[in-house]
Amino acid sequence: MPDAYLFVMTLWYINTALFVFNMLPIFPLDGGQILRSLLWFVFGRARSLMIVSSIGFIGVAALIGLAVLEQNLILGGICVLILLSCWGGLMQARALARIAKIPRRNGFACPICKIAPPQGALWVCGKCRKPFDTFETQGLCPNCGVQYSVTSCPECGSLQPISEWISSANVPPKL
Repeated sequence: MPDAYLFVMTLWYINTALFVFNMLPIFPLDGGQILRSLLWFVFGRARSLMIVSSIGFIGVAALIGLAVLEQNLILGGICVLILLSCWGGLMQARALARIAKIPRRNGFACPICKIAPPQGALWVCGKCRKPFDTFETQGLCPNCGVQYSVTSCPECGSLQPISEWISSANVPPKL
């Protein structure tokens, strides 16, 4: 059955090519996400994203060169999408680096990750869209009066009541 063999081999080649392409260490491909996760342990959240985005720019430049050389519009379109994702990752890394430099609020800590929240109007009201400091106002938006029963952690993203943030402030961080 030569047709079945040719079909299976063609599928194998396509899957292998997709796997190799996806494992390139270019952000936001899976290889870039894996590299970011490995670098996170060494450099932290913001710097690992900055490094992987920078590597992504180099990788996408090589892919753009390949697309031009091969005159491949589909690869060129993929390169544009990857380039936009690298740019977004770089902007997110810069924002994370700015937030990391903000002074932390004493007396509060996330019940999950045990990290103190940053000071300042960094939480946005879902109703009036105005920023406010949820720990300063105990979850009450000073602009429209909406009361929030839970607060999101900027580090781990968990939603917890402010009362649990206060009780977690004296617990040592998890190792």
